[in-house]
Amino acid sequence: MAKGTRGLSRSPWTRFASGPSPHGGACRQGGLKVSPPRKDSESATPGAIGERPGRHAIRRHSETISPVESMRGRAGGGEAPFRALPFASCFAYLPGGSGSVCEEGRLLCARLKAADPVWLPHIAARVWSETVAHGRFAMAFGARVVLVPVPGSAPLQRGEWVGERLAWCLREVGLAAEVWPVLRRRHAVRKSAFAAAGERPTVLEHYASFAIRHVLRDSASIDPCTFGGEPRWLGLQLTLVDDVITRGRTLLAAAGRLHAALPGADVRAFALLRTLGPDETLHRILDPCEGEVRWARGDARRCP
Repeated sequence: MAKGTRGLSRSPWTRFASGPSPHGGACRQGGLKVSPPRKDSESATPGAIGERPGRHAIRRHSETISPVESMRGRAGGGEAPFRALPFASCFAYLPGGSGSVCEEGRLLCARLKAADPVWLPHIAARVWSETVAHGRFAMAFGARVVLVPVPGSAPLQRGEWVGERLAWCLREVGLAAEVWPVLRRRHAVRKSAFAAAGERPTVLEHYASFAIRHVLRDSASIDPCTFGGEPRWLGLQLTLVDDVITRGRTLLAAAGRLHAALPGADVRAFALLRTLGPDETLHRILDPCEGEVRWARGDARRCP
């Protein structure tokens, strides 16, 4: 057993097969330690959803802003917490749309939010299929990728939120090396699903509410590259995991916090479900997509 991982419990969020796959197994990691190079400088069930178009978590402590984060990456006065965030999503839905496909999308969203412990591993297996069998999402998953779940709108005292459960399921099917649930809410923000368009939390409000638990080098299996006594985390591949992406404000703010705390890391994002706008048409809910969320004119802009 690797040093620093003793005593850590296995995640209960395993795939529907007889047991979990090896760490990063889908990506042929084979249980390798994740060490960046040191440098000098899913209708309701998968398989019936529309049509297909042409390690263990590292437990952290101290739910505060890390020392490194407190010295850099302070987003305020309209400053960008993160300029551009590559993202991927597997499914799409149109909240206010009519018809059977839109209804199917809303059902998918409801089951996702409920984090059904039987259904969620199946949906993760569908993501695995799109990744391995169809060559998608290479920018989000891989043998050396660490998944960082994005928390809900309020601090959670115990248990796991949807993003964390999803991240564990994705790791269990072999799409990543580890899950790091290090991102937390310092205080609650308005829940976007129940807020009017003009009252949803801004990128900067999300950023201010996020904190990174201290990253402990003596318990992590990620080796930082150190210069002058300060870890630079060069080559570390982090993928934020969230259930739904709309404009991308939450993900952009979360990326900013990660970048501030782990400078030098490569930050990407994956959201299982992508929301379409009222002027768009939903043709199928299985709609794999890769795009980018950018900071533009003081707000997040998602494309597509």
